[in-house]
Amino acid sequence: MPRFDFGSKVESLIDWLQTHLTWLFDAISAVLTNCFDGVNAVLGAPEPLLMGGILAVVTFWLRGLLPALLAMLGFMIIDSVELWDNAMMTLSMVLVCAVITLIIAVPVGIWASRSKAVSTTVRPVLDFMQTMPAMIYLLPGVVFFGVGVTPGLLATVIFSMPPAVRMTELGIRQVDSELVEAAEAFGTTPGNTLRRVQLPLALPTIMAGVNQVIMLALSMVVIAGMAGASGLGEDVYNAVTRVEIGAGFEAGLAVVILAMYLDRMTAALNQRVSPLGRRALAKAAAMASGWKLVHYRPNTAVAGVGIIVLALVAGGMNMAGGDGTSQAGGTNVGKGKQIKMGYIPWDEGIASSYLWKEVLEQRGYKPTLQQLDPGPMFTALSKGDLDFQTDTWLPTTHEQYWKKYGKKLEDFGQWYGPTSLELSVPSYVKGVKSLDDLKANEDKFGKKIIGIEASSGEMGILKDKIVKEYGLSDWKIVSSSTASMLSELDRSYKSKKPIVTTLWSPHWAYSKYDMTKLKDPKGAWGKGDKIHTVARKGFSNDDPRVASWLKNFKMNEKDLTELEGMITDAGKGKEQDAVKKWLKKHPGLVDKMAPVSGGGNAKGKDAGKAVNLGYFPWDEAIATTYLWENILEDRGYKPKVQQLDPGPLYTALSKGDMDVQFDAWLPTTHKQYMDKYGDKLTDVGKWYGPTSLELSVPSYMKDVKSLDDLKKHKGEFKGKIIGIEASAGEMGILKDKVVKEYGLEDWKIVSSSTASMMSELDRSIKKKEPVVVTLWTPHWAYAKYDLTKLKDPKGAWGKGDDIHITGKKTFGKDLPELNSWLKKFKMSEKDLASLEAEIQKGGQGKEKESARKWMDAHPGLVDKLAPVK
Repeated sequence: MPRFDFGSKVESLIDWLQTHLTWLFDAISAVLTNCFDGVNAVLGAPEPLLMGGILAVVTFWLRGLLPALLAMLGFMIIDSVELWDNAMMTLSMVLVCAVITLIIAVPVGIWASRSKAVSTTVRPVLDFMQTMPAMIYLLPGVVFFGVGVTPGLLATVIFSMPPAVRMTELGIRQVDSELVEAAEAFGTTPGNTLRRVQLPLALPTIMAGVNQVIMLALSMVVIAGMAGASGLGEDVYNAVTRVEIGAGFEAGLAVVILAMYLDRMTAALNQRVSPLGRRALAKAAAMASGWKLVHYRPNTAVAGVGIIVLALVAGGMNMAGGDGTSQAGGTNVGKGKQIKMGYIPWDEGIASSYLWKEVLEQRGYKPTLQQLDPGPMFTALSKGDLDFQTDTWLPTTHEQYWKKYGKKLEDFGQWYGPTSLELSVPSYVKGVKSLDDLKANEDKFGKKIIGIEASSGEMGILKDKIVKEYGLSDWKIVSSSTASMLSELDRSYKSKKPIVTTLWSPHWAYSKYDMTKLKDPKGAWGKGDKIHTVARKGFSNDDPRVASWLKNFKMNEKDLTELEGMITDAGKGKEQDAVKKWLKKHPGLVDKMAPVSGGGNAKGKDAGKAVNLGYFPWDEAIATTYLWENILEDRGYKPKVQQLDPGPLYTALSKGDMDVQFDAWLPTTHKQYMDKYGDKLTDVGKWYGPTSLELSVPSYMKDVKSLDDLKKHKGEFKGKIIGIEASAGEMGILKDKVVKEYGLEDWKIVSSSTASMMSELDRSIKKKEPVVVTLWTPHWAYAKYDLTKLKDPKGAWGKGDDIHITGKKTFGKDLPELNSWLKKFKMSEKDLASLEAEIQKGGQGKEKESARKWMDAHPGLVDKLAPVK
């Protein structure tokens, strides 16, 4: 029978749903996330022992004194292993899932009990929901909602719903039919019969279903840790993938305590809410003898008062509390901003991720770390659920994910490489030096290769290429985890047994064990990868400072393997402690990895002095003026910025009313002002050049390449040249030289402003109309529009200017420190254009903020341009 490809059909359906129902998934995600956040905020707010006391009072009410003491002991154990916060997250998820499940399941069960057709229809659906492997539900959850709490909640609701529906239907169907008939005979409506007869009598069975829902929800919440759900599931998943028995036992013990608590409480709740249960409870209390205190259960009012008192104490402690921690303003550049990081449980991923977590915390950010397998990791990045991760192996190992998600990601470049992938054997296995030797020694190894995560690119290459190239198709490839592979290697090495494992370089295993990297004469592994940092699309715009730090990040093999070794030795839960210890051995590394603007805002020698900065509205003048306003503020000066036309600005400088300006085009454009005021000014020096002045036309004016071509196309341009400010030197040259040299005296020179000229250019290009404008180089217009600079064969424009900084006569004497900084100031065309573009993007009134954002993307710039000792 031909194969029917169900998988591709399902994937096509998921693609369609993603395209057309995004709004629905966003709404579901918002509801589930907000429900979880609300419950978790309530459970996680009090101190652990106070919250444990509140839960113990609930136990006292439902079960009695001894169970309450045992419950409190269990909560104290959870707190003692430092898993309280995660336990409350898990409890929150269970409660939210249970409530949502029951809201849906109980009505469906009632409907099925009253309609045979509904029951017949629902039964196979419930069979499908309950027998489908639980982890499968995580896959569409991750695709639709990304990693985190939402897919875990949704998968848990689906998986735990069948028992509630079945037990509700069963309980109602088991109610004695004679009782129902009697109620109907006395004229009871169907609704009242359901509420007053069937549901009360079916309540024990329904509550048994509730118990099953909570138990299944708890088991599924733990599995949901694989999709990045918070809580104990994440701890269990981390322990399993790293084969950390101690950490796994602690997390498992916390799950057991929660499971026992929830199981006993739901069973006891049945006795409180069910008429039959209350009758049995009263009978048991009447027959109790001996220690009556042990059997005492407070009534609802007394238990409620106890809970309220503990809650008020907890609230008062939270209001009075506070961490009291503070951070130096110069390094607190993050100001509490959250950064979501993900990592694959590979050693270099763990090491680099915890390193950056520590660095970001020292810079005032609040980073969170989430362990994921590669598939969910790249899915989360592509959806924007994570900000960045540092362990992308390109171009080979993670090629499949880059092909699928690359357009939705940002590559910040390599921080380590090249690497190598390999199979390795212990060196005591003689006669095995190459992959070619494996076939001949297959009996030694039992035809088995111990691999890592099935989703890793290395495993894909191993299965698709290595086994075929070297005739190992009949060998078993054991997919496990990096930690499991290393555990098996350690066990085999200690007993001197042959073993083949997947490894890669760099890896600390080569320093711990004497291993042989198997040669690959056929080149099946391909060339070594490089390890890249990859972020979600748009991260560099949202946080250019962190993006620039990551782009400049580099590590060598010695430092990386040293850090990996220290983290491995420290053990589970001590990764960041190991990073702190390692950083102490490398003083100054944090400042190198994450330089802050202003070197911690160190003050200059002349801090406190006022500086009057003038500028006229040319793009390079705006850009540099607001750049230096930010720099001077960082250095403790008091800058004041004022816009003027060139004439008034030079006049103000000559009279000492203005201190400095950054846009003197010399020797040509501003020659008239230097001739008039030069002896009353200070030429601090040039910071950019040479420039050029020109007339330009849109490139769709095919026949206009030179100033000589303008005359014969006068009609098309309506004999008009769009200029800038009338006082600009470029306008003087245009009127006095260019029009005369090229016979354009009868053309109209429109004096306007730079902004008006750009507006007219933009309007004309959108309509594909002819236009001639005055421009100069550098200018961001050439990046935005396709323009032709008209050649000047007669040299009427003259040679290109250099852009100088000019100050008042006593500038060097009054502001010597600033004068020394400005003498060394230089900008490249690339940096100037990017600064101008950032200011253009920010818009009018946001120049200073835009310049600051650009500075954040160029960390260390203040120290470079304005160094202080």
